[in-house]
Amino acid sequence: MIWVPYTNTNGQWIASKLLQGFFGAPVESLCEISVTDTYFTHERGTYIAVYGFFLVGSSFLAPLFAGFINGGQGWRWVLYWCAILSGLSFVFLFFFMEETNYHRNAHLGNKTKKNEDGGPENRESDTRDDAVEKVNMDSELNVSTMTDEDIRPGNVPRRKSFYHKLKVFDKQELRYPNRLKEMILRPLIFLTFPVIFYAGFSYGSNLVWFNVLNGTASLILSGKPYAFSSSIVGLAYISPFIGMILGSLYTGGIGDWLVLKLARKNRGIMQSEYRLWLFSLSILLIPGGLILWGVGAAHNIQWFGLIFAMGVIGFTNTVGLQLSVSYCIDSYRELSGEAIVTVILIRNTMSFAIGYGITPWITQMGLQNAFIVAAFAGLAQVLTVFFFIRYGQNMRQASVRRYQHYRKEMMAAGLVH
Repeated sequence: MIWVPYTNTNGQWIASKLLQGFFGAPVESLCEISVTDTYFTHERGTYIAVYGFFLVGSSFLAPLFAGFINGGQGWRWVLYWCAILSGLSFVFLFFFMEETNYHRNAHLGNKTKKNEDGGPENRESDTRDDAVEKVNMDSELNVSTMTDEDIRPGNVPRRKSFYHKLKVFDKQELRYPNRLKEMILRPLIFLTFPVIFYAGFSYGSNLVWFNVLNGTASLILSGKPYAFSSSIVGLAYISPFIGMILGSLYTGGIGDWLVLKLARKNRGIMQSEYRLWLFSLSILLIPGGLILWGVGAAHNIQWFGLIFAMGVIGFTNTVGLQLSVSYCIDSYRELSGEAIVTVILIRNTMSFAIGYGITPWITQMGLQNAFIVAAFAGLAQVLTVFFFIRYGQNMRQASVRRYQHYRKEMMAAGLVH
């Protein structure tokens, strides 16, 4: 971020963006993975909503602060403040962000079953779903299995000290096989899972409309007849911030309530597709928000109409983020770490493409026609949710064998438990 204010060629600018993308990438996946490691399924919607609140909220608050910083200190200080905040974040994360993933030793316990005469019989069995899987994993990792004799108060590992939690590398981790090649390839392989691909497409589609808004906000609001200053354009982003708060409450609290309600009606069985019903509001709000913003600007409507449209688009963007990520995680819980990487790859590809296409699109078609097309494209995109509500479960059932295959690979690597 310190380099950016001093770039004076296109090559330097691109290089600085490559570095920002590389070092900023963990925020796109590690946060979601930590949520899946820490919280239960029926809680996950709420905490993904909290994550989405801060992720999307920062995107809406940044232009607000940047407008005033630009007016008071100059544009370079916008980047200096980013560097200062990144430095503070580094210190905070180094001291307080503990790794949520861990390697669990295989555990053998006593399981009671009935004899033919009705009496109890004890036998050793695996507490995991698949005993064969456990044996293969043990031989591959060379980990010692724990018996009931080992699980005594004196044998329980001691709690890590604060100093131990600060270690960047742990010697114990070096005993596990190097799985870097598989970790690079699996996110690409997961593109062939329809549910994961749809989650990325849904996330990307909703983000695209916010990028369209973001790419035209300064052009529309600072031009005639509105003539907003840079600081007032920044203030306009309070509207999508409010929309984001409402979207987080909608997908978090209401979403978890809806999932539990539908699961109770289904004899206590929760289906990942239950959460997708929350996209119903987007059927009206995505095309409505885009038409109000683009067509309204073309006809020079009163400025509050545009501000309201920004809030609507902020709401749908938040809903798309949280529901898409939650659907992917709920569907493939134990592959979620690398599945989220796949989702982000799709999302970023779509976001990258629209960033290059939005200016010539609007220049050639004009605001009114461009946003009418965008509204119908957004409507078509959100209507695809009903296909997955109807057939998503069948698609997930068809992928069970492949899911188990990659689940075993990741268990052997200590990436799931």
